[in-house]
Amino acid sequence: MKLKQLESLLGNLQQFENPKIELEQYPTGAHIASRMLYTAENSFEDVSNKVVADFGCGCGTLGLAATLLDAEHVIGIDVDNESLEIAAINADELEVELGLIQCEIKNLNWRGQIVDTVVMNPPFGTRKKGADMEFLSVALKVASQAVYSLHKTITREHIKRAALRDYNASSAEVLCELRYDLPKLYKFHKKKDVDIAVDLWRFVPKTKQESSI
Repeated sequence: MKLKQLESLLGNLQQFENPKIELEQYPTGAHIASRMLYTAENSFEDVSNKVVADFGCGCGTLGLAATLLDAEHVIGIDVDNESLEIAAINADELEVELGLIQCEIKNLNWRGQIVDTVVMNPPFGTRKKGADMEFLSVALKVASQAVYSLHKTITREHIKRAALRDYNASSAEVLCELRYDLPKLYKFHKKKDVDIAVDLWRFVPKTKQESSI
């Protein structure tokens, strides 16, 4: 599938009707989502025929992008039931299969590296400090091949240091810097929309052998 076609399909998905500020719910735009998954597949072969988990999947944009790029199986995980209902509707519209689990990421009791790839646009951690790192910590425990994640560019050094030192990553690489267009979703937003610089990261988890050294 071509990048333009992927972006067009993702652009038609339903998004949050009543976003919840405490969960930092912001839609992952089709522009960023399509490039994130297209890069994961075409540069690293981390999607097609792989088992992919979408952490904090919201309305399913990243996970559905993985299904469109021929992932073997995709699981979307989110704590919010309303978001999962929209994700299920989106999957039906695209006529693809998307497994959905309602769960807080920190309570996900998967044991070992049971998926190939994790994709995620985690909370930035502005409402709940450390929420983004919580997602990253769990992702690097359950993925065997790679974790793709978006984080604010201003946190770059902190993310890299924590991933390599504390979270089981054998490598942490910024693939590109993107502009995240944050629409005015909440009453406290003063401007119509805001551009935030975000990094697209690819983390490679340590193998079991590396982890035990």
